[in-house]
Amino acid sequence: MAIKKYRPTSPGRRGMSGYTFDEITKEKPEKSLLLAKNKKAGRNFRGTITVRHRGGGAKRKQRIIDFRRDKIDVPGRVAAIEYDPNRTARIALIFYADGEKRYILAPLGLIVGDNVMSGPNAEIKPGNAMPMKSMPTGIEIHNIELQKGRGGQLVRSAGASAQLMVKEGEYALIRLPSGEIRRIRSECVASIGKLGNLEHQNISLGKAGRKRHMGWRPTVRGSAMTPRDHPHGGGEGRSPVGMPGPKTPWGKPALGYKTRQPKASDRMIVKRRGK
Repeated sequence: MAIKKYRPTSPGRRGMSGYTFDEITKEKPEKSLLLAKNKKAGRNFRGTITVRHRGGGAKRKQRIIDFRRDKIDVPGRVAAIEYDPNRTARIALIFYADGEKRYILAPLGLIVGDNVMSGPNAEIKPGNAMPMKSMPTGIEIHNIELQKGRGGQLVRSAGASAQLMVKEGEYALIRLPSGEIRRIRSECVASIGKLGNLEHQNISLGKAGRKRHMGWRPTVRGSAMTPRDHPHGGGEGRSPVGMPGPKTPWGKPALGYKTRQPKASDRMIVKRRGK
């Protein structure tokens, strides 16, 4: 995939870049694999805003993605590579031999006409899925399950891949893109290969409107507020935060403060990221 740069016909266009969509082979999605996507604007089931600065955005429909890859030993053929507005990676439309159609995450190198398969007897090539105990060590993988049968939950964004480091009995050691090394049961299923759309991180939005199309509303700096509205507010002219570190609007430490809550799965972490 290549990046295209726009002509500077306006201040917003200057420095803006976008996708060329060279790898996309089908414009309209498969209707049988679409769901309506209702907008939440950052609100939970009670109507309370739990994620700030969300709202608006372009209309879109949800694509039903096969994260489980549970079509065991059923061969499939890649019919198209499509764009998904709900994720950074591309998706591949698969026609299976039994007549069923499904979407999967498209790894790098997967093209129209390729054959894919799931199961322990599948070939070692991008797009196939199998339990990690059937894979050779050192291979790049994505869409990794944390619990058997639950479907892939890790490594699903554009250009991402994890590495299968070693297999130790019932467990496999995985090095995630963050640098974290985690122990996962080797019977869990993962897909082979590195996800495509590698240039996604190099895209420059160029103007605020493109961020609004993505559903993000403007964010006001705390230092531009009054003291009653934010701990950073107040002062004559431009002032520093006036405390050892920055805080959230509710007075809790921000930027560097560890907010991760203890989980039962923390015992599976062999090495934390950044260490």
